[in-house]
Amino acid sequence: MSYHSRLRGYANTTGQMKTILPLIYLLGAGYLLSLGLLYFLQRNILYQPVASSADIPREAISIANEGLKLHGWRLNKGQSKALIYFGGNAETISDNIILFESMFQDYTVYLINYRGYGNSEGSPGEAELFSDALAIYDRIQDWHSSTSLFGRSLGSGVAVYLSTQRQIEQLILLTPYDSIANVGQSHYPLFPVKYLIKDRFDSLKYAPEIAIPVLIVTAELDRVIPIKHSEALRDQLINTSVVYRMISGAAHNNITDFPEYREAIERFIEAPK
Repeated sequence: MSYHSRLRGYANTTGQMKTILPLIYLLGAGYLLSLGLLYFLQRNILYQPVASSADIPREAISIANEGLKLHGWRLNKGQSKALIYFGGNAETISDNIILFESMFQDYTVYLINYRGYGNSEGSPGEAELFSDALAIYDRIQDWHSSTSLFGRSLGSGVAVYLSTQRQIEQLILLTPYDSIANVGQSHYPLFPVKYLIKDRFDSLKYAPEIAIPVLIVTAELDRVIPIKHSEALRDQLINTSVVYRMISGAAHNNITDFPEYREAIERFIEAPK
């Protein structure tokens, strides 16, 4: 190759690099910007508070913790057994009232909004939700002979935690996860979510401590919390009996519309323990 040919080749390579480098810088800046937004907005993504429905004709209840008031409802008052429900990250928990009154007739059911949800004061966070769960249990436990827990989606992590801290009769988990960190990593595989997330809700850590009966109900078509995360949690429940039910054709948000959802729960709570 002649000197002039080599010179032209070098010039072409240099020209290509001048074209490519700005693109690389732009992509890098875009990645870092996206990473920053994901980090600083992570709680806005995880917690999506909804306003409370107005004028619900049920007994309202208020529970105080850390100088804040948590608002919710008490259903089927006067039953010996209690059930505390922890809902999803964008759920209007009062939507469950009619169904729960029927499905849990032998239980007094407590639907208490997370901090910042409905009429509850404060702002949500993992430590705050865990603290509030303990406060709710401690407030009601003298009124009942036993307490069961029901956690859906985000609330499954709260229920799992509480079941290791207090005396619980049984645990119902609807579309649960192994950890929010792992679920987040699945949704954002290009980012180091597992290392950046603040509220980890690491149910895997608590699972081996659970020694009470557990029901796990999952949705076949769940794209929010893929079944692999529920099954990972199930596999770590090594010191208890687990009933596992996957509902065919169901997705994360419509699983409660399937009759198999109610059937699975009623069969579980009615079974001898």
